[in-house]
Amino acid sequence: MSEIKIRKNESLESALKRFKRATAKDGILAEVRKRKQYDKPSVARKKKEIEARKKKKF
Repeated sequence: MSEIKIRKNESLESALKRFKRATAKDGILAEVRKRKQYDKPSVARKKKEIEARKKKKF
């Protein structure tokens, strides 16, 4: 879990911005979105194949 300590004379906005950057870097929000709904392994495999095809096109 990301932990941000507020520095001396740091505004709340900048601390919040640092926290958001740290959570994005750790992939926490992406993991939450991914786990929000269960996908069967076959569906997950198909999604992965489709994404690979899209990346291969470019």
